[in-house]
Amino acid sequence: MKPTSCCLLVPIFLLQLSAGSTQCSLDSIVDTKINEALQGLEFNPSPPAKIFCTSITSSGKLASCPAGTTVTSCACGYACGSWDIRGETMCHCQCSKVDWTTAHCCHLT
Repeated sequence: MKPTSCCLLVPIFLLQLSAGSTQCSLDSIVDTKINEALQGLEFNPSPPAKIFCTSITSSGKLASCPAGTTVTSCACGYACGSWDIRGETMCHCQCSKVDWTTAHCCHLT
């Protein structure tokens, strides 16, 4: 490599090094400003809600959830996949022949 081309590469290399350190210091300044802004905010998280679920199985086309719970899904016997929820607490299987119905019931605490 000729000395002239080597002299051209050295300044380019030095410029790349200084540009990289500038970006890093800019990142640290932004991080510091974000952390300062976040410290000024009040944050009082509420305790996480817990969900409790149970399944109630009844013979026939209807299954009801206990008081205070809500139906989240239903299942029907004889491979019946057609059901609806009545009044948020009752599963109703819509097939003509059903031997059992299950209501999946949940509530938040």
